[in-house]
Amino acid sequence: MTPSPVKAAVVQAGSILFDTPRTLNKLAELTREAAGRGAQIVVFPEAFVGGYPKGLDFGARIGMRSPEGREDFRRYYDGAIEVAGAQSAQIAAAARDNGVYLVVGVIERAGATLYCTVLMYAPDGALLGKHRKLMPTALERLIWGMGDGSTLTVIDSPIGRIGSVICWENYMPLLRMAMYAQGIELYCAPTVDDRDTWLPTMQTIAIEGRCFVLSACQFLKRSDAPADYAVPQEGAPDTALIRGGSCIVDPFGEVLAQPVFGEETIRIAELDGRLIARAKFDLDVAGHYARPDVFRLTVNSDERTSVQFQPILNGNSLNEAAT
Repeated sequence: MTPSPVKAAVVQAGSILFDTPRTLNKLAELTREAAGRGAQIVVFPEAFVGGYPKGLDFGARIGMRSPEGREDFRRYYDGAIEVAGAQSAQIAAAARDNGVYLVVGVIERAGATLYCTVLMYAPDGALLGKHRKLMPTALERLIWGMGDGSTLTVIDSPIGRIGSVICWENYMPLLRMAMYAQGIELYCAPTVDDRDTWLPTMQTIAIEGRCFVLSACQFLKRSDAPADYAVPQEGAPDTALIRGGSCIVDPFGEVLAQPVFGEETIRIAELDGRLIARAKFDLDVAGHYARPDVFRLTVNSDERTSVQFQPILNGNSLNEAAT
């Protein structure tokens, strides 16, 4: 990581549920505000573009699905974005127009499957990489597919090595180890977990990985959802469905930006890259503090697809021709 200070921002804001165009406009405005305050890297929460439909059950019971739930999913599906589509180009433009590294949680549509994904953009708008959530939690598995090891992505950049781990993936020790082994320095943790236990989790990861942790959580109000959004948390328009709690933590576990609850905000902190080497002096879990003679982690980084098409040569597949 550069020895020069890096200014980082975590955006605590909610989607406008089922309205991706307005959400993208909101993203552009918040990115502009963060950049205007000097941020060089801006991190948005999990599922910011496409939305986190907290409280919905999509009409699913064991052995049963309802027509109303299928319609909820259709509406959710329509709000998802494609990585190479027009909506992702708007995110790229927000990075380029403001000259920032932009890390954004999105609902990705690939074929007929949705994924909880993070897209990472360079200040020139180029897509640096993506990460698909490996393990959706609980009912999330109903609406999102599972990622694979091909998107355990850590990107080298002039401001440091950037990667993303989404929400409860942060409770997967082996996944964290895979990120530490790639030398992650700016560990982005987009989330919707607004519990008090989230901050100590981020502190633990920062200490364990000797990295900066940038965690952005949504602040979502009932008024951010349409009137027919049927959830248990019914109440006044300003009722919080997700209450925030974004934070920034340094490699020694010191909280540089404390969580704030109950409001939309942008939390900003200055990161001193020299702290990483100072911290790894006595703890490098993927290096001198590892015990490869006792413990080994094998990561399958192949892209997993359900169908593979073999090229044809003279009427035979290449595999057959080789024999």
